[in-house]
Amino acid sequence: MTAGEADPIVPEAELVPISALQHLLYCPRRCALIHIERQWSENRFTAEGRLLHERADAGRPERRAGVRIERSVAVRSRRLGVTGVADVVEMRGDDGSPYPVEYKRGRPRGNRADEVQLCAQALCLEEMLGGLVPEGALFYGRSRRRRVVVFDDELRELTERVARDVRRLINGGDTPAAIYEPQKCEACSLKELCQPRRPAGAGVVGRWLAAEIDR
Repeated sequence: MTAGEADPIVPEAELVPISALQHLLYCPRRCALIHIERQWSENRFTAEGRLLHERADAGRPERRAGVRIERSVAVRSRRLGVTGVADVVEMRGDDGSPYPVEYKRGRPRGNRADEVQLCAQALCLEEMLGGLVPEGALFYGRSRRRRVVVFDDELRELTERVARDVRRLINGGDTPAAIYEPQKCEACSLKELCQPRRPAGAGVVGRWLAAEIDR
């Protein structure tokens, strides 16, 4: 399905968090642990990210050089099937065109997870307010710089595809098996819960034992 094609309207109760799109692209198992099993653990990286978001979300709306700045803006799209909160939305120009800005603690990733999260916010704003949102920005705490993201057809199509994959994963209710990737796994706050280096059969045995105990 390409951008612009009509998607079915997703019921309100089935909307998934926009953050889940980023989690899926980083690691499907992490996405499932958070959004299916409701598991969470914080490390230094997630704590720093949380504090950065809290600072970005704090404060009242303001104006700077003709730009109205809204913070902690609730967004949703029933076509995309997602809901979430945009850190900052700048309302620019005479018509108040929305320009979403997402805050990140580190540096740009090697994948498009951050861009997909931001694009999902833009698609929500388009559905809520009407009109086109052509671009936004990612602010990285490590460099203290913004990186402009253009919401072209390729990124929109990727975002819509990931949103469908996330809904399919969460609705299916199955947590994928762990695949150990050192660079990702060693930095992940869920490493101890996930046990990515555990033998593949251990999860099956554990589930069997748990089922026997519950009988």
